[in-house]
Amino acid sequence: MQAFLDKFLTMPAGYHFGHYMGRKYGIAVSISPDGRRRKLYAEELGGTNHISFNLYLIDGKPPLLKPCEMPKEKVKDFVLAMVPDKQELKGR
Repeated sequence: MQAFLDKFLTMPAGYHFGHYMGRKYGIAVSISPDGRRRKLYAEELGGTNHISFNLYLIDGKPPLLKPCEMPKEKVKDFVLAMVPDKQELKGR
């Protein structure tokens, strides 16, 4: 879980592109104003796959991962294996 958190928490809010299992995805990340809830919604461009989850960061408690109608392993695998789009990296 720590590797997942380390990678996801470095993802900035906004819309991004990335690659997962050889397919391109549009990825929207949102962060609540207080920083306690982070949400990711990713959609395979030209395909049917999607990834959606909320991560709750509550003081004094372990992070709570809540996938939206999919297994936690699918969510974790996506975040860990997703590679940001090379064009997007050039702009940073």
